[in-house]
Amino acid sequence: MLSYEPGDSLAHRLDPRAKLAVQVTFAAAALAYTTPMGLLVLGVVALGCLRAANTSVRASLSALKFAVPFLLLAPIVEGVTLGSPWFVPSDAIDPALASIRVVLVFLVAAAYVRTTPVRDSRAAVQRLVPGRVGIMLGVGVSLVFRFLPLVRRDLLRVREAQAARLGTERRLHERLSLVAAGGLRRSFARADSLALALRARCFAWNPTLPELRFGRHDFPALLVALGLGIAAILSLVISA
Repeated sequence: MLSYEPGDSLAHRLDPRAKLAVQVTFAAAALAYTTPMGLLVLGVVALGCLRAANTSVRASLSALKFAVPFLLLAPIVEGVTLGSPWFVPSDAIDPALASIRVVLVFLVAAAYVRTTPVRDSRAAVQRLVPGRVGIMLGVGVSLVFRFLPLVRRDLLRVREAQAARLGTERRLHERLSLVAAGGLRRSFARADSLALALRARCFAWNPTLPELRFGRHDFPALLVALGLGIAAILSLVISA
């Protein structure tokens, strides 16, 4: 599961707003440029983001291992036919490019998550979106980043407990129902504990958040975001 890791890489020193700008414009460019050459250029940008975050491709893709089979099967399923010639390569091209696009967007997101503390992400969202809407979005982002690893850990513990009780001997649908029921119970219990903790700490709408300030390291990232944004807009204008 991806989570923040302290470090001193270039991406660690960037303002979270600059990294969010790169993420958003990269996703827009990935949707606009779906050709192999366009995805190749975007792949270089994604590798550059991982390099700046001092994160390997293998470590990032390990968090995507549950989705990888579906990304690999999508082109195969699309290209298979019920009769001769049994497989049409041209039908599998678009799904394959779409799968590559998803992986590239995920790699850039992984670079952000690895190098950005949760409090900084919340502060960036609340400064970009003013008012109560921004506060709610910031709280939602911080809770998601903190809650998802706990939910995943709970599910793994339920699976381990079932395996220790010879749960692996049960049928597949029985195992799935038991794991899902156990995971839901633990998730609801954690949600109740979270609500109680927020009330006990007098949850406020105006918490003290870390100060954000653009520095000299942020300007190259902002230029990359600007270039990606312009490229995405040009693609939409040309295609229209």
